[in-house]
Amino acid sequence: MAENITNAPEKEVDLNELMKVRREKLAALQEAGCDPFTITKYDVTHHGEEVKANYDELEGKEVSIAGRMMSKRIMGKASFCHVQDLKGTIQVYVARDAVGEEEYAAFKKYDIGDMVGVVGTVFKTKTEEISIHATRLTLLTKSLRPLPEKFHGLTNTDMRYRQRYLDLVMNPESKDTFIKRSKIISTIRRFLDGQGFIEVETPMLVANAGGAAARPFETHFNALNEDFKLRISLELYLKRLIVGGLERVYEIGRVFRNEGLDTRHNPEFTLMELYQAYTDYHGMMDLTENLFRHVAREVLGTTKISYNGVEMDLGKPFERITMLDAVKKYSGVDFNEIATLEEARRVADEHHVEYEERHKKGDILNLFFEAFVEEHLIQPTFVMDHPIEISPLTKKKPENPDYVERFEFFMNGWEMANAYSELNDPIDQRERFAAQEEQFANGDEEANHTDEDFLNALEIGMPPTGGIGYGIDRMCMLFTDSAAIRDVLFFPTMKTLDK
Repeated sequence: MAENITNAPEKEVDLNELMKVRREKLAALQEAGCDPFTITKYDVTHHGEEVKANYDELEGKEVSIAGRMMSKRIMGKASFCHVQDLKGTIQVYVARDAVGEEEYAAFKKYDIGDMVGVVGTVFKTKTEEISIHATRLTLLTKSLRPLPEKFHGLTNTDMRYRQRYLDLVMNPESKDTFIKRSKIISTIRRFLDGQGFIEVETPMLVANAGGAAARPFETHFNALNEDFKLRISLELYLKRLIVGGLERVYEIGRVFRNEGLDTRHNPEFTLMELYQAYTDYHGMMDLTENLFRHVAREVLGTTKISYNGVEMDLGKPFERITMLDAVKKYSGVDFNEIATLEEARRVADEHHVEYEERHKKGDILNLFFEAFVEEHLIQPTFVMDHPIEISPLTKKKPENPDYVERFEFFMNGWEMANAYSELNDPIDQRERFAAQEEQFANGDEEANHTDEDFLNALEIGMPPTGGIGYGIDRMCMLFTDSAAIRDVLFFPTMKTLDK
């Protein structure tokens, strides 16, 4: 049963039969002493795209490439195939007279998906396609399972997420997305290192999962016979390092939140938090604006981002607006004129904004913001000065203690970052924790718990500090025009298939 013609859909042939044929080919190779799985290394001089990009310099010269064979066309004494590596695909011309009769006969038995090494000279075919004229071929790995039919690629979204290795082989745009993600993160690191920040690591297993409003995953540590949680935030440990005098720290790491799955949420995701002593939330705004602009220029070559056909300009100064003014602008409700909780509830009822019995005036202001404002924040926007009820770790505004020095950064209607002038008053912090404990007792499962060791650190003394957390995955979605968070996670959380 031949698999040589790429245009013949393999999916129309019985998969088990194809796999049987491939295993028989492997057995024959092993019996002949040519087991490809015994090969431990192969010297590569170029990627295919490098050969094409430097044709004038490489024409007629010998190169060595390696990759996966994605197509094969047998034509008597000479054949063609395409080999795909990290950077792209290049055509290989295989002639019996050049590689020898025995090697040519072996090549004819290669299957689509096999990993091959090619040594040959660089030339152009009659159709002007830059190619490699093979002089030596090496089967590096035998593929025992056929690839998806190449014309359609791997289009099943669920399968792309579950078998990312196949997605990367069959969909070049997926590989490009993840390469760009890596460049985004490395660019962020270089930017922060250049600003005097140091990268640190903090615990993932914690006794008290604080620093964010989220439900944690819980586990049991057998050796200590204690219950632990997976961290939901990086905040409280990084602030301990500020107390210790490190002044500028950041961490890029996985956090875990026991919540639902949607296009912008995965329970395991990448968060970056940074803290800088002797600055405030205005300093964090300046840093954020400079960071996003720098990453866009370095990774995309432009400060204009297009997402789902909508253009956002990081080159212009980012808008800054208070939450009160934003709610007034988009809902027509001025919470400056609302003095009591009863008035806030009445206005919420009039505008069909649902709230819970435990919600206070500040909570209802935030509900208005979510209902009326977020979807309009397409261009880069800092929304400032949140109500104290939803900001348990943030400094109060001296002139208006009902609100705090906090901002959220929005683009494309998404929250991209959350920042504070950090609360460093241990007495005030203890009171805020007590309020959070009360909320938890009243049914708020995402409320923070009192962290005594963190309070002890604050009592040692933390300088005035600005801090911020960035959702790295959402940033990658935006910069790669990806529709869902799963498109920028190599291995997103998936429900186990029934066996």
